[in-house]
Amino acid sequence: MSDGESTHRTWRYRWVILGVATFTQAASGFFVQGIGAMGIHLQRDLSLGTAQLGFLLSAAQLVPLAGLLVAGELLDRYNERWVVGIGACVVAVSLGVGGAVPGYASLLLVLLIVGAGYSTVQPGGSKSVASWFDTSQRGLAMGIRQAGLPLGGALAAAVLPVLAAALGWRAALTAGALVALLGAVAFMGFYRRPPARSLSRDSTPHDTEPHASWFSARLRLLREPSMVKIILSGTSLVSVHSGVGVLTVLYLHEVTAVEAGSAALVLVAAQGAGVVGRICLAAWSDRSRSGRYVCVLTCMVAVIVGMSALITPMGRSPVAACLLFIWLGFFGIGWYGPWVAHVAESAPPGKTGFTLGSAMAVNQIAVVVAPPALGLLKDLTGSFAPAWALLSAMTAVALTVTARGERRHRHAPARPQATARVLRRGRSGS
Repeated sequence: MSDGESTHRTWRYRWVILGVATFTQAASGFFVQGIGAMGIHLQRDLSLGTAQLGFLLSAAQLVPLAGLLVAGELLDRYNERWVVGIGACVVAVSLGVGGAVPGYASLLLVLLIVGAGYSTVQPGGSKSVASWFDTSQRGLAMGIRQAGLPLGGALAAAVLPVLAAALGWRAALTAGALVALLGAVAFMGFYRRPPARSLSRDSTPHDTEPHASWFSARLRLLREPSMVKIILSGTSLVSVHSGVGVLTVLYLHEVTAVEAGSAALVLVAAQGAGVVGRICLAAWSDRSRSGRYVCVLTCMVAVIVGMSALITPMGRSPVAACLLFIWLGFFGIGWYGPWVAHVAESAPPGKTGFTLGSAMAVNQIAVVVAPPALGLLKDLTGSFAPAWALLSAMTAVALTVTARGERRHRHAPARPQATARVLRRGRSGS
C-alpha cells in the first residue's frame, strides 16, 4: 500500500471518531435528558413540585461548573481517550448505584456524581472532533457530534417514560447506566489521536508558566470581547434549551390538555428537531460568508419569535403549541452546533480544551439555575407565561448586545487573534 493510500485511509478514520464521539455524547446524557419526559411520573411517585423537578436537572449540572474547567486542563495535558472514557464510566457507575437508592434526596446526590463524570464528555468529544477535522468540514462535524445530546434526549423521551410507567423510575436509572457504559466502552475502544499532531491547533506543548501567570492569563481570556460575546449568547440559549427540556411535557399536559404519553412524544419530536438543527445549522455555518456567529444570531431571533408566540392565544392550541415546540427544538437546541465550532476556532493554539471548558463552564451557571428558577416561577404564578417571557427577554438582551459587537468586529481592520495575544502576555508575565 502506498503512503498516499495509507494516509487517505487514516484520515477516513475521522468519520469513525465522529461516530464514536457522537454516540458517547448521546449515551452519557441519555438519562439526564430524559428527566423532563419522566416529569409526570417523578412528580407522582416522589410527590414533587415543578421546582423540585427542576432541581433534579440542576443537580446533574452543578459539578460541571468547576468540573468543565478541570476537564479542559486535563484534555490539554492527557489523551482524550482516557479522560472522556473514565468520565463516561463514572456516569454509568453512579446511575447504577442510583437504581438502588431510596427517595428524592438520594437521587439528587446520585445526579451530582453523574455531573462530575459528564464534565469530561462534553469538551472532550468536541476537542476530539476539532482535532480530526479541518475548517472546511469542522462545522458540519461539530454539528453532527453535538447532535448526540438531543439525539440521546429524543431516545430517552421515547423510552424512559415507558420504563418508568411499567417498572418504576429506578428501572429508568438502571437503563441509563447500561447505555452510559456502552458509550464509555465504545470511546475507549475506538478513539485514536489524529496522526499528524503537528498540524493540529493543539500541537503547541502545554506551557509551564507560574500559577499566578496561568490564572491571570485565563482570566483575561474570559474578559476578551470575543469570549464575552460567546458567553452571553451561550447562557441565554442554553436557558432556552433547559426550559424546553423541563417544561414542554408539563405545559402541553396542563395548558393544552394533551395526554401525558402524547406530550412526551412531542418532546421527542422537539429533541429530534434539535438533532436536525445542530447538523443543518452547523453545515450552513461552514458555507456562510458572514461567519459562524451569524447562524447563532439567527437562532436567537427564531427563539424570541417562538417563545413570544407561546404566550399568545396561539400557545393554547394543542396543534399550534406542538409545532411551536418543534420550532424551538430546531433553533433552541440546534444553535449549539455552530456555536461550539465558533468557540473551538476562537481558541488560541494549544488551548482548545481550556477554551471549550471555560465557555461550557459559564454556560453551566445557566444550566444549573434555569430549571429550578423556571419551575419556581411557574409554581409561584400558576402560569407558564412568565417563564416563556423571561426566556424571551433574556435572549433579546443577549441578541442586542452581541449583534452590536458582531457588527463592530466585521467592520474592524484585521488584527492578530486577541485571545492568542492575551495568553502570550500571560506567559511573559507582563
